[in-house]
Amino acid sequence: MCDTCGCNVTSGNEHLVRPGGKHAETSSGHAAVEVLQSLLGENDHQAAHNRAHFDARGILAVNLMSSPGAGKTSLLEATIDALGDELKIAVVEGDLETENDAERIRAKGVEAIQIATGSACHLDAHMVHDALHRLDLTDVDILFVENVGNLVCPASFDLGHHRNVTLLSVPEGDDKPAKYPVMFRAADLVLLTKADLLPVLDDFDAARAQRYLRELATPAPFLSLSARRDGDSLGPWLAWLRAELAAQRERVAQGATARPALQPDGALLHGGHAGHEHAHHEHAHTGADAHEHQSHRHAHAHGHQHGKSHGREADEQRHGVPQASG
Repeated sequence: MCDTCGCNVTSGNEHLVRPGGKHAETSSGHAAVEVLQSLLGENDHQAAHNRAHFDARGILAVNLMSSPGAGKTSLLEATIDALGDELKIAVVEGDLETENDAERIRAKGVEAIQIATGSACHLDAHMVHDALHRLDLTDVDILFVENVGNLVCPASFDLGHHRNVTLLSVPEGDDKPAKYPVMFRAADLVLLTKADLLPVLDDFDAARAQRYLRELATPAPFLSLSARRDGDSLGPWLAWLRAELAAQRERVAQGATARPALQPDGALLHGGHAGHEHAHHEHAHTGADAHEHQSHRHAHAHGHQHGKSHGREADEQRHGVPQASG
């Protein structure tokens, strides 16, 4: 799949495999596998840097994932309307082409950076890092990353965010958690969107969708809402966001962090292998960037493991992060 389609090499990391780049040359006969594994390692190193940047500012970073048209941008618009006077929000948008979604967010008075991925079917940490240099994160409380519409690849890449939210829309059908387990296992929260269509599309059984989700052995909360038709339905989603922001601030005060539940099955699709480890070494910055990152330079060499133990609960226990309630 993605080990042959080329989506591992993105505008954010291609400098690493160009002539003269860090991973431009590999041993004979293993070039493709070694390059892809190296890019995964570089992605996670950059993600750790991004997360340290968010933690230093007390920002909660939330990755929104879904198939195309599930309602990610509509959810963001409704969330901004509901929380705009309470919290400062910023958005990173990911699509193959166009500025359409970013323009919708900007129309709400919120700063948004659009990332055009070209042929890449997911965002990576390098792309997000580049976007951060174009965002004013002063006093930002929550940064939303709206990932590329895709129910497979985004679940496998750490962007430096803290929580994954997966949207399942009623028109897609209730069997998607069973068909796309990698994506739904990665979720810290699953939102059933366009719930106002349930009376019309009566072949969608919300209980069955939730049963498929639970069969994946995930405790992620399952909430239904209609971002455009029923403002009251947003209440549990907004409460979840407030609770996660409070938990993030508590983690920051304790010097801890949280990582998303990346999925080893997805890493395999991208040429990696479950259980690989790599060290994050000191990451130097120059110019204005050096001043901002002086407090969280990467002198922390920590094993970053992509296996079941990289799930939310086990990962946070390793880092001393208190568990958020479902």
